[in-house]
Amino acid sequence: MTNKLAGPYRLAALKLICLQGFVALLAALIIFIGWETNAALSALAGGAVAVLPNFVFALYAFRYMGASRANQAYASLKRGNGLKFMLTIVLFALMLKLYPVVLLPFFCAYVLVLFTGLFTPVFFKH
Repeated sequence: MTNKLAGPYRLAALKLICLQGFVALLAALIIFIGWETNAALSALAGGAVAVLPNFVFALYAFRYMGASRANQAYASLKRGNGLKFMLTIVLFALMLKLYPVVLLPFFCAYVLVLFTGLFTPVFFKH
């Protein structure tokens, strides 16, 4: 069961994830205009590899909050971080093994989406 105190923080994390998804789509659109379809799909895949683990982490990280649930919050944060790390590795392996990606747009979109999190204080006040 989730804690009501975690609601605003979970909402802020989901806003960040939506912004990261938008940046991934925008990067794929720009690459589609500049290059080709395979490069744009690779950029979209790179963005997805960055966004999906962040979404899983946000679900687990902001599940509990408050002094009375410190142990639950810590365990949930650890579980979310571990799942994020493992999901990132699995998604990278699957994309690079099963799909013929164009590496430059794939990694550029991945890094761009990750750097979006650094600039969120410019967009959101929380």
